[in-house]
Amino acid sequence: MTDFQTIRAGEQTISVRKDLRVPMRDGAELAVDAYHGASDKQRPALIAMSAYGKELQALALTTPPQRRPSPMWDGCIEAGDIARVVKEDYVHVIGDMRGTGDSDGVMIGNYNFGGVSQGQDLYDLVEWVAAQSWCDGNVGMIGISYFGSMQVLAAAERPPHLKAIFVSGGHYDFYETTYHGGIMWFMPRAAREGRGGDSGIAHTNIKSRMVETHSPEELKKLVDERLQDPDVAAWPNLVHVLKYPKNREFWFDIVMNHLDGDWYEERNPITLAENIDIPVYLQIDQGRGWTLDGHIELFDVLKGPKKLDIGSYPPMQSRPWVEEHDKMFRWYEYWLKGIDNGIMDEPAVSTFVEGSREVVTAAQWPPKEIDYKSLYLRPRRKLSFEPELMGAEHAAPDGFYQAPLTVTDKVEVLNWNTEPFEEPTELIGTGAAHLFVEIDQIDTNFILRLWDEAPGGARQLITSGYLKASHRELDETRTTEGNPYHPHTRAVPVEPGKIEEYVLRLYPFAATFQPGHRLVVELSNDEPLADAHNALLPPDAFHLPVGRPVTHKIYRDAAHPSRLVLPFTTVTASERSGS
Repeated sequence: MTDFQTIRAGEQTISVRKDLRVPMRDGAELAVDAYHGASDKQRPALIAMSAYGKELQALALTTPPQRRPSPMWDGCIEAGDIARVVKEDYVHVIGDMRGTGDSDGVMIGNYNFGGVSQGQDLYDLVEWVAAQSWCDGNVGMIGISYFGSMQVLAAAERPPHLKAIFVSGGHYDFYETTYHGGIMWFMPRAAREGRGGDSGIAHTNIKSRMVETHSPEELKKLVDERLQDPDVAAWPNLVHVLKYPKNREFWFDIVMNHLDGDWYEERNPITLAENIDIPVYLQIDQGRGWTLDGHIELFDVLKGPKKLDIGSYPPMQSRPWVEEHDKMFRWYEYWLKGIDNGIMDEPAVSTFVEGSREVVTAAQWPPKEIDYKSLYLRPRRKLSFEPELMGAEHAAPDGFYQAPLTVTDKVEVLNWNTEPFEEPTELIGTGAAHLFVEIDQIDTNFILRLWDEAPGGARQLITSGYLKASHRELDETRTTEGNPYHPHTRAVPVEPGKIEEYVLRLYPFAATFQPGHRLVVELSNDEPLADAHNALLPPDAFHLPVGRPVTHKIYRDAAHPSRLVLPFTTVTASERSGS
């Protein structure tokens, strides 16, 4: 039974329709709450749907926004500023996805792979909302991260009354969300289990896709095989998840699927986005390269009216989420209310450039013409535009030994740096790191991070790259200069003692190095758990450490030109065309 009530938020009165039951085509019902102004007039609706629980989202009315590293920051309060949405004269519909919160049904696997499509449920919800007496038939969506991904899944189903979406910080290629360069990332564990600053999914009725599709005998064999990976076997939480998956179903599925393929591609939002023809605004801040990458990839796929807005560092917005609302309401004012505010007369792509703090606009990404140039790793930890001329017998390799974190707390980090820049130097785009490395094991991780270091030593992360050594294979048909592509469909053990070329993809970025600043590149096979960048992320936002001792030799001589390939800007596309 629906509970209708009114509440006060500052100076305004908000009407709340609690626990509305929305019928799905298979008979299940989803639970939603609807917030709107005091009068009964019809309004456009903005729908926010996730598995995190609508009651958690209601805290946006009572909890001031928190920023990392506040311990009160909860990564799952992502549905938006309810009071602001109501003040702008929209209905804010917040609900629970199938199998979570107060909704019916079963969710099978992450994003319901193998169960009822979440896009199908969202189609039914959009059309139900549009038909309600309090909605004028114009529907958009709201929310970041998981909520953003749901917007893409909904739009791909083409519900007739979904007129536009505004996506911030969504996750798209689900393999890339959970394995960076083949290296397992722990943050999805937090979102699903509720650890390290996240409340997690409001579990009610969920099941593992792996458990649903394999017999107990098959699954035991697959689990035993997964535990042969010493990285997994050395991490207690992963052993526990694999041995006792019952209440960790989603994380169990991720751990069990460490290669890309059908399991991830079945409902990949990037693939589904080819069906989207409504207007889409994509917004993402720098500092979370894998997510920025997904937004750019999605932007390139979309065929309808679209915007790409790349904001400034730091990487994590407030919780409850309140940022970007000005841009969002301007977008919906145009597409849901029919007010010509000029937004579609502006360039499609807007990019904040770190360092110069300029905003560059263009019709495409990257927003300027670029010229890929190489910065070579040289002896004495230097980076230079000139390659090394001596052979390895004289330019002996750099190296480091990393013991597993079961026996040490120290993460070894090698670094190389340029001389201070003499003039502003701008880089915008993706990049690559070509590293010639010899290891004494069959596998390791390569974690590479680029920093802008100021004369006083202060520094900011610019971009990063990840690659599991056994995932080094490249798809040559999709690899271009400065933009390598790894299929991650199989793992090929490394021959110990053999020098291999590893090509790491550096996530997209935009930065200007000011005079006196240096570019510093760091290489390790694990990552420091606390530094200038990681302090801005939730505690679980690190990668699975290597579980075996590994000695690394990094060659950077005449025969082994280890280097960074970086996107230095030249002129803008408009300057080139003379417009």
